[in-house]
Amino acid sequence: MSAQTQSTRKWWALALIAAAQFMVIMDTSIIGIALPMMQTDLGFSQENLTWVFNAYVIAFGGLLLLGGRLSDLWGARRIFATGWLVLLAGSITAGAAGNVGTELAGRAVQGAGAALIAPSALTLLMMLFGSTQQELTKALAVHGAAAPAGGTAGVFLGGVITEYLSWPWVFYINIPIAVIALAATPLLMPNAPARSGSIDILGALTVTAGLALAVYSIVRAPEVGWDAGQTWGYLTVSAVLLAAFVLIQSRRREPLMRPGIFTAPNLAAANVAQLLLGAAWIPMWFFLNLYLQQVLGYSAFPAGAALLPMTTLIMLGMIVIAPRAMGRFGAKPMIVTGLIVLAAGLGWMALIRPTGNFWVDVLPASLVAAAGMSLAFIPSLGTAISAARPEEGGLASGIVNVSYQVGSALGLAAMTAVAVAFGANQVGDLPELTHGFSAAFIGAAVIALAGAGITAAIMRTAKTQSDTAPEPALEQH
Repeated sequence: MSAQTQSTRKWWALALIAAAQFMVIMDTSIIGIALPMMQTDLGFSQENLTWVFNAYVIAFGGLLLLGGRLSDLWGARRIFATGWLVLLAGSITAGAAGNVGTELAGRAVQGAGAALIAPSALTLLMMLFGSTQQELTKALAVHGAAAPAGGTAGVFLGGVITEYLSWPWVFYINIPIAVIALAATPLLMPNAPARSGSIDILGALTVTAGLALAVYSIVRAPEVGWDAGQTWGYLTVSAVLLAAFVLIQSRRREPLMRPGIFTAPNLAAANVAQLLLGAAWIPMWFFLNLYLQQVLGYSAFPAGAALLPMTTLIMLGMIVIAPRAMGRFGAKPMIVTGLIVLAAGLGWMALIRPTGNFWVDVLPASLVAAAGMSLAFIPSLGTAISAARPEEGGLASGIVNVSYQVGSALGLAAMTAVAVAFGANQVGDLPELTHGFSAAFIGAAVIALAGAGITAAIMRTAKTQSDTAPEPALEQH
């Protein structure tokens, strides 16, 4: 194979990796516009509607470590293809669902497939581009832009599909894409031999159950009461399960997540930044979508189109601006600045009015928030996946995805509780709805500011660009 052909195939492989990241994140957001119709057809309550999102995110976040471990042991290409098969099965189930239980089961299966795809895709990216710093930075920018672009574009596509077809098609759209990905994977992706090692199924089940209970208790708290025995009972069991997971990892010869991995410089700090970035960004997307539909009265298609400017700015920021700025300023200043700008956008968004309009209440604030996201995401992602040892590339990829998805789930659960406490469950009462959504935006802004402060306090300042992506580690991928 000529060098030119090999290079061309490598960039086509990156396109498939970016498409995979776009898809797994799009599946968290494409349901946003369809939620009111799903609520009517399947019988969801206003408080429990977030479970259409959370069932996916909890399975995704809870199983990502397992996906990363399987990728390291069984080969990234094999796990990548398997993930697409599982996502395909979950999409068919969710689209054909006729009741709440089946819908949530389908969403959880989709999340399990995404948990296999996401870490294996990052491992494949490192295998393809890790030997050249310049190519790696460009590849990470493309991959990073695919995540928030997928999240926001999912809202637009969900609007088109819901408006002109019906809500099941927000799931059926995955079918042809999965088939194409399965056909292209053996042609484009590098193969790595399987390695011997054990798989910590108990650890995977423990961490997933602990996360699910934490989210469930926070979502239910406004309904049953924060001081209710049920709320604190679930939170206690969740804490016990997560503590058990940590104990299991410390005692296993081949743990799902080696506890010592967080001693790598800046890995813990970058993952905290990703966690709080997800905890601030996803509630903004969720409640901004509800504000457009339930307060401003947008139908599905206009509501999706209203978020396209954010998508465009994010893609430009991540592909054009962020890589250049990282080379000049380093990761830490970029992350801190990005989170502060995101907080400013969220604070501006909190000024929404019951009688507002898109041009004043939505567009300016959403663009500021998108600028902050595009500045912080790439540096924190690149730092997190390059800080680990080469043989733990899949694990590092899994951990950073876990951080973002867990932050998304817990952030949305907490901000849902805040919104409901301030009136967001009063459907039809526009002042009360707006007050609740505004409170959620303020809460998300506080989370983003906390992320900026923590990153400033605990992340080491880069001396050179290479500390974001250490050359010796990357060469071995």
